[in-house]
Amino acid sequence: MSDGNIQEAYRFIVPGPAVAQARPRLTTWGGMAHAYEPKKSRDYKSYVRECATGQGAPDEPLSGPLSLLVTEYRAIPASWAKWKRQAANEGDISPMTKPDWDNIGKAISDALNGLIWKDDAQVIDGHVRKFYDTEPRVEIEVRKLGTE
Repeated sequence: MSDGNIQEAYRFIVPGPAVAQARPRLTTWGGMAHAYEPKKSRDYKSYVRECATGQGAPDEPLSGPLSLLVTEYRAIPASWAKWKRQAANEGDISPMTKPDWDNIGKAISDALNGLIWKDDAQVIDGHVRKFYDTEPRVEIEVRKLGTE
């Protein structure tokens, strides 16, 4: 898609490590099974929303088709040898470890529902990337596409 179709872009940084979307947990109340979201996932989504709100989220949720780019920068393990830490920092070693890319994207996507967009079904182009860096964080870019 050409850049001429892009109307608006919003960028946010979520400091710290990413937390993946966890599977729902089940419990029973009064003999009935109920599903709930683990606290760690709920707390992370709330944190993502706070970061987006503090960094210029739109006044109203966006409408129309959107593009989402999520870039996770994972901490380089301190236990690695100096040469390996340097290689990771230069991008020569990729983080092929948990959390999985799709669970990171799902957590971010769910967190931004009703804040950045009306519904994450509006995201028609989504990408999640994972890199190592000395400063763990998640960078999020949402672009409003020009066609509906």
